[in-house]
Amino acid sequence: MKQLQKFYPHALAVLGFVLVSLFYFYPVLQGKQIFQSDIAQYTGMAKEQNDFRATEHIEPYWTNSAFGGMPTYQLGAKYPYDFIGAVDDFLRFLPRPADYLFLYFLGFYGLLLVLKTDPLKAFFGAIAFGFSTYLIIILGVGHNAKAHAIAYMPLVIAGFLLVYQKKYVLGGLLTMIATALEINANHFQMTYYLLIFLLILSVYYAFHFIKNKEYKSFLTAMGVLVVAGIFAIGANATNLLATAEYADFSTRGKSELTVNPDGTRSPDTSAMTRDYITEYSYGIAESFNLIAPRLFGGSNHETLGKDSSMYDFMIGQGVPESQAADIITAMPTYWGDQPIVAAPAYIGVVVFFLGILALIIDERKIKYVFLSGAVVALLLSWGKNLPALTDFFIDHVPMYNKFRAVSSIQVVLELCFPVLAIMGLQSFFKVDKTEQWRGLWQSTAIGLGTIIILFLSKSMFSFTSANDDYFIQSYGPGFVDALKNDRKTLYSADLLRSGFFILLTAGMLWMVIKNRLAQNTAIILIGLFMISDLFFVDKKYVSAKDFVSGREVEVPFQETPSDAQILRDTTHYRVFEVSGNFSSARTSYFHKSIGGYHAAKPRRMQQLFDYQIAKNNLEILNMLNVKYVIQTDKDGKEFPTINPDANGNAWFVHNIKFVNKANDEMKALDHINTKKVAVFNMQLYRNKFKNARLKRNLDTTGTIQLRVYQPNYIKYLSDSKKEGLAVFSEIYYPNGWNAYVDGVKTDHFPVDYVLRAMMIPAGVHTIEFKFEPEVIQTGSTITLISGVGMLLLFIGGIYYERKKGLKI
Repeated sequence: MKQLQKFYPHALAVLGFVLVSLFYFYPVLQGKQIFQSDIAQYTGMAKEQNDFRATEHIEPYWTNSAFGGMPTYQLGAKYPYDFIGAVDDFLRFLPRPADYLFLYFLGFYGLLLVLKTDPLKAFFGAIAFGFSTYLIIILGVGHNAKAHAIAYMPLVIAGFLLVYQKKYVLGGLLTMIATALEINANHFQMTYYLLIFLLILSVYYAFHFIKNKEYKSFLTAMGVLVVAGIFAIGANATNLLATAEYADFSTRGKSELTVNPDGTRSPDTSAMTRDYITEYSYGIAESFNLIAPRLFGGSNHETLGKDSSMYDFMIGQGVPESQAADIITAMPTYWGDQPIVAAPAYIGVVVFFLGILALIIDERKIKYVFLSGAVVALLLSWGKNLPALTDFFIDHVPMYNKFRAVSSIQVVLELCFPVLAIMGLQSFFKVDKTEQWRGLWQSTAIGLGTIIILFLSKSMFSFTSANDDYFIQSYGPGFVDALKNDRKTLYSADLLRSGFFILLTAGMLWMVIKNRLAQNTAIILIGLFMISDLFFVDKKYVSAKDFVSGREVEVPFQETPSDAQILRDTTHYRVFEVSGNFSSARTSYFHKSIGGYHAAKPRRMQQLFDYQIAKNNLEILNMLNVKYVIQTDKDGKEFPTINPDANGNAWFVHNIKFVNKANDEMKALDHINTKKVAVFNMQLYRNKFKNARLKRNLDTTGTIQLRVYQPNYIKYLSDSKKEGLAVFSEIYYPNGWNAYVDGVKTDHFPVDYVLRAMMIPAGVHTIEFKFEPEVIQTGSTITLISGVGMLLLFIGGIYYERKKGLKI
């Protein structure tokens, strides 16, 4: 009974998390689903894969519907022995996106318990973390993998803390499982940022151990963490190995080209340019919107009221009232440094205030770890606005240059400050009244002082955006003047709002000091202030209006007359939708497209678009077997055109053009008849095409007919009188695609920068391409062994702790 009573508050907290998650996303109870733009794109990209899995009951690991062809490793591929995925599915039992919100709460609650927080404060702290505006907005737009990874961050930190507190078994088990779940979430940028924080945490404890000459404890902790990490990585081996393999093939890998599309020399061939990495850099002054949400205008589609200057401007221009009211629901009030912002990264002013309180009165040194994590994250989020630090990390810190949108590292800050806030609330009730008063007036002075300074600094800001010139040209200077007035209004209004919440929270704590308010009552009231502060900001950006019927989410793209017309053609071909500009998955939902939507596109296909297709080189469309081009007329009406010159699925060429550099290979495509000539890079692939230079005049009288076309298997029948060089309009991927002639494995090699080719002997032959990635087999074996090892460690760990007398 005593054990049940011990877990009773935690059970209530978990139940509370379920109810809050469902309450915030209550339309899921009506069978509705949130429409997430990124998930709609994912659905388009994964359509062929999912359909094939449903009908054939096997995993293809390749799709031909996007970018001409690419692995599905980052498109929701399912791997054998994914035990950690099963654990994750068990934890995410609520309807999406309530499941991710629940995970936010649950993980952070666990971290606070490890920090010796009582359940009531931990409950409110967990909800405050989950309602951090950035964490809500990523659910609104569909960054599910990012949200998934963020949700497990607190549990990984909790595991590390337990290990460093010398609870090696319990801490090791939690670290192992939480880290495995973190990696399984499959958003390596968020995991990378977590590692930065864990490094700060580990340096702190290493210093502590060494200072106290506890070398054995330090080495034991390191050993436990290493073992936990090895098993966590091993449990995700298939995904990690496959992703690492594909990364070199993607836009995240190093480019072979040293010239730009305009012919100028490229300064470097790194995976991503410095400008691309730092495009989304947080403004230094903009960082204050962490404590006043719309200080810099909020978002690019902010809702204004009828009391706004913009509404008055619209009415003054003769716009009907109903139309004006509709227009002001999506105004570009944001005027910060980033190109696009869906919502401000608001952590809550009550959270900020209590975090300051912790720094003043909490005696635990661990607070400086969380402060350091927040500061480092903030500085790195400034990106190009703090070039000295950012350039150092890009140039010298391993893997940092593999990720863009540096502003997103603020997720570490958004984790650290709620921890500090609850530490502040907890420590306030543990110190004497003198310390309480000192902490209260100093934190109030800092909080309100910041608000006052920002008020006085208002005249220093221009309230102009980089896009305002466009608005002036399109709508006139009066439009921008109204916009600037509303930006100023939002600036002042949200500062007043934040000041009000600081006074309200300080007032509650003052009443506690004066014995006018009971401790638990004060905690509940302050917890409600903390949550409501964030809740009402969140609702401006993600609310019930974003939910639609399940059918609209499951089928996010509607078939157009153009699609219907093209689909009547049952042969195998590709489609290029011009308006998609190579960055839309709509076409992939219905057809085999040369475009798509992905954060890590196949690099060579992206380059082919930038260097050739964007310059209207139709010969490239021909070799990619683009039979249909969807265009838009001057009235915006869509129509398909047939390309009569498409090369087809495979063909024999007459000549080979030999080059020795990727630059020359790309340049050779500028003016070439791909039906007759194939471009071959001797320097890179000589060993796959033996005696290549002896193959001058080749026979082209033979035929190649496509017989079977599946995502992971393609079969042809060739008939030729002489040996010839066949080019296949399929993307060359060196890791997994194997070619067979009459069942005998035969070398094939890349030509024309992206396509496959092979020598075909004279006569009638069956040619097969099979996608047989060894990385899946190798990874699955490691995953199985690691999964079994984790299970044994878990059972052994529980047995050991129980034998030692620790009740779990």
